[in-house]
Amino acid sequence: MSLSRADVEHIALLARMRLSEDELNRMTEQLAGILEHIAVLQEADVSDVPPSASTLPPIDHFRPDIPAPSLPVDALLANAPEREDSYLRVKAVLE
Repeated sequence: MSLSRADVEHIALLARMRLSEDELNRMTEQLAGILEHIAVLQEADVSDVPPSASTLPPIDHFRPDIPAPSLPVDALLANAPEREDSYLRVKAVLE
């Protein structure tokens, strides 16, 4: 599948990206290369491979979820660099 410059401009618009001329040319080449790799993968015969919903092991390998009391606040915050009362103090993210 080939990818046109107009396709890349449309993708950039959807992603809310402003691309320069050089970036548009580079992205057109790179995205076309990615699509070529995907086309090669699509040729693989996977008819004998059963579909899988997850790569995780079955759920029965996890420990049961048993409610337990929490640790004391002093033990939890013992190694905190800064604390304020019963809370971990961190730098402000929003001002």
